[in-house]
Amino acid sequence: MASEENESLRGRLLIAGPTLLDPNFARTVLLMAEHGDEGAMGVVLNRPATITVSEAVPDLVELAGADEPVYVGGPVQRQAVIVLAEFDDPEIAGELILGDIGFAGAGSDFDELAGAVRRARIFAGCAGWAPGQLEAELERDDWIVGDVAPDDLFAAGAEELWGTVLRRMGGNYALIATMPVDPSVN
Repeated sequence: MASEENESLRGRLLIAGPTLLDPNFARTVLLMAEHGDEGAMGVVLNRPATITVSEAVPDLVELAGADEPVYVGGPVQRQAVIVLAEFDDPEIAGELILGDIGFAGAGSDFDELAGAVRRARIFAGCAGWAPGQLEAELERDDWIVGDVAPDDLFAAGAEELWGTVLRRMGGNYALIATMPVDPSVN
């Protein structure tokens, strides 16, 4: 187990456990972008905001679509715009996370990006952990670690991703997916 604890979660999913009640993370699914001795960073995949790309960041309409929502990537740096994309040309990515999927680099040329990606999603903010903080949360079973399926990152029904991923994992995880938000109403 010790080697598993030290293994980087980069490119994996963090699924909020049923007892994680922090409103920033309850029933969330995160893509982990960084995880190491310096801490960890990821983006929440299943929290679409009520604001669209055209309203929030009109310069990115060609990249993600005018009517697509901006996603709340997490409570850290909420003013930061983060672009997750599936790149036709991985050379243009700022950082690749999984195959040809990664993040646009800071200062990217949006017109160049629009012609170099198959699909993209726009996030406001991210989730971050200080060194050792995520490990402590994993030890408390706040998070379930899972593997990314191809459509998780750009899922049309993002709000349903928490249950979808847990059901796909099967066994007790599928049972967790059926739990009500408030167990007292069960």
